[in-house]
Amino acid sequence: MSPAVGQMMDRYRLIEKIGEGGMGIVWKAVDTSLDRDVAIKILPDVFSGEPDREARFEREAKLLASLDHPNIASIYGLHHDDAVRFIAMELLDGEDLAARIARGPLAFDDALDIAIEIARALEAAHASGVIHRDLKPANVLRTADGRIKVLDFGLAKALEGDPASRSGSASLSPTMTSAGTVAGTLIGTASYMSPEQARGRAVDRRADVWAFGAVLFEMLAGRKAFDGETVAESLASVLKTEPDWSALPRETPGGVRRVLRRCLAKDPAARIHDVADARIELEASRRGEDDG
Repeated sequence: MSPAVGQMMDRYRLIEKIGEGGMGIVWKAVDTSLDRDVAIKILPDVFSGEPDREARFEREAKLLASLDHPNIASIYGLHHDDAVRFIAMELLDGEDLAARIARGPLAFDDALDIAIEIARALEAAHASGVIHRDLKPANVLRTADGRIKVLDFGLAKALEGDPASRSGSASLSPTMTSAGTVAGTLIGTASYMSPEQARGRAVDRRADVWAFGAVLFEMLAGRKAFDGETVAESLASVLKTEPDWSALPRETPGGVRRVLRRCLAKDPAARIHDVADARIELEASRRGEDDG
């Protein structure tokens, strides 16, 4: 399908294409029933023609739509238009964190404020049984009025196949899209994937804790915690190397460094298990109560 300006999809009229990535193509649209602007994410067809997978996706989409939190972009509904599936979502105006980091590291207090809001979004989602699985700076938006919104919550899981099919088998190795997002059995973005996710193993909320640590590190250092010129090199960095801790600002408090090291522990058993624990430590540092 090649959407066009002015095209109707269900009750939505497409206005302009505003983005594209591994999770789909995004258009600004008008909901002609409610007379409001929305974002339309046209989903990849990786699950088309598979009734069990389609049913599972619908269950996941309903769960995502139930999330109600000020730091989570709202999903209004899952729709069909002929053979095309799409999600209607809250339309947000602002700058994503990837664009902001491209201009350099954030001020310490600003980075902590954003991290705390991201953590609150993750807490709310985890409490509802939703794991993001693709948290990265490009999925964090600061709106024009200064709010922090986390995008694409849970879509990675929704687009996966039956969890019973997941394993570390080489036959189920990930296929990367041109946007650097894994499609199919394993979904995520290489530089922010936890080691267990990179190995194709089943993940839990500790994978989001890892990505949270990677995003916080990048905000403070102005560079990725794990990177490479190719996807393979990025995954190897995740699995085998440590971040360049010297890249953090010299004035970074000991408590924040401790949170980062515990979020980015390669062994999930040694990692912070609940992002709320990281948030509490960061809030203490933000108040100047860091114990060093």
